[in-house]
Amino acid sequence: MRGPHNIWRLIRTGATFERSGAMKIALDAMDAPTSLRVAARVMVWPFRWLGLKGDQSQPPVLRALTALGPAYIKFGQLMSTRPDVVGDQLANELKILQDSLPPFSRDVAIAEVEKELEIKVDAVFSDFPEPVAAASLAQVHKATLRETGQVVAVKVLRPGIEKAFMRDVDAFHFAARVAEVFAPFSRRLKPTAVIEHFQGIVEAELDLRMEASAGDEFAANTQNDKGFSVPKMLWQYSARRVMTTEWMDGIPLGDVPAVLAQEGIDPVEFAQRIIQLFLRHALRDGFFHGDMHQGNLKLSENGDLVAFDFGIMGRIDTHTRRAYAEILFGFLKKDYMRVAEVHFEVGYVPADQDVHAFAQALRSVGEPIFGQDASNISMARLLSHLFEVTERFGMETRTELILLQRTMVVVEGVARTLDPDMNMWQVSHPVVEGYIRDTLGPKAMLNDFVKTARVFSRFGPHLPQIAETLLLQAQSADRQPAKTPWLNWRSIAIGLIIGAVVMVFLR
Repeated sequence: MRGPHNIWRLIRTGATFERSGAMKIALDAMDAPTSLRVAARVMVWPFRWLGLKGDQSQPPVLRALTALGPAYIKFGQLMSTRPDVVGDQLANELKILQDSLPPFSRDVAIAEVEKELEIKVDAVFSDFPEPVAAASLAQVHKATLRETGQVVAVKVLRPGIEKAFMRDVDAFHFAARVAEVFAPFSRRLKPTAVIEHFQGIVEAELDLRMEASAGDEFAANTQNDKGFSVPKMLWQYSARRVMTTEWMDGIPLGDVPAVLAQEGIDPVEFAQRIIQLFLRHALRDGFFHGDMHQGNLKLSENGDLVAFDFGIMGRIDTHTRRAYAEILFGFLKKDYMRVAEVHFEVGYVPADQDVHAFAQALRSVGEPIFGQDASNISMARLLSHLFEVTERFGMETRTELILLQRTMVVVEGVARTLDPDMNMWQVSHPVVEGYIRDTLGPKAMLNDFVKTARVFSRFGPHLPQIAETLLLQAQSADRQPAKTPWLNWRSIAIGLIIGAVVMVFLR
């Protein structure tokens, strides 16, 4: 229940960070302002003794996150991909959260598999060893099918993970509602909507049937993408809490030295490929991997980028994709006025704001990063500046873009571990420009016309009846003009003309 009892959970969160020593480290890493540092320490220090001890052999931030539970571990996974935000040392410490958490018992995993699949493990698998990887929600076993000898990956959810995760999400909901009530300035960020969006993602991730379906769709969309691979799903050995896929060998991207040492691999090209593949999936397909940290990516022997774990997938509609692409393209061309206009056209910025002032503010965000070596760009300061701009112009949080923007940050962080000097904007240019050309040019207009004609074609057989109905309604409108002033002979003519055009077009 989302009630005041969650205050205890939130107090314990702050107390755990303070007790473990993680509070100061986290604030230092993110270059927090002095006022925030003082407020955080003053509010939390009296409750320090309530904090969870955690594993005292771990570094402070890692110790706090693992003690607090799966939702906090997810946040740590995100930060592990952003050394430019939290620093190299902290990012390296947090990488253990990606796939190296303590596993649960093999016997428990076997019992879960037998219960979910209604089988005997020994009858189906000739080998079912200890897990090879364990993350916040599940662990993976490298098993062998008895009948075919195929090596497979069997993913099993942690026992009780659903209840543990929802407890954290419940506390986040309470915190969001408190923020909206006592901090009115936060309402434009839609904290409640953001948490609801996050909850929806988590609930889908906790049903492995949905993950298998997403992986299947992702594989179909990307089957012709050069240099990219997705493991095949084995549906007969998958259920709500168990998922089985083909096993794909490779070097985990978290092992950066091993990836860089791989013969025939150009780290600069590989980093660019990661960025461009992500953008291609998001813009071309509107369906992208929403959790592309190093723990979910491998470098295969043939040089392919292999993606795993499809519990978090993003989906954006065609209209949003076009708007987002225009915004990116405008930044790439330094056409800040066009970027500002798109924001107003799609309603991202309130209409009562000044478009010219907004374009000027966007220039202050974009210009410092163009032509700069990535090592000279402080992503933490850049994000802080961007937040100030959105606050000044009353931009509300777009929940449909949260996952896209978050994943873009993660993917850039992954790519920079291979090429620290990579510039996201330069690498993005060919993909975004190609999408703009294909979706906003003459070819795209023709495709849109064809799609519209197909929609109208469904009404072809009904056009005589539609015309007769319009005629009768128009006659009624002539007698009672005040009741239906919108309907007149002009509307009938337009309807008949559209129908005639459609019929001619379809001949």
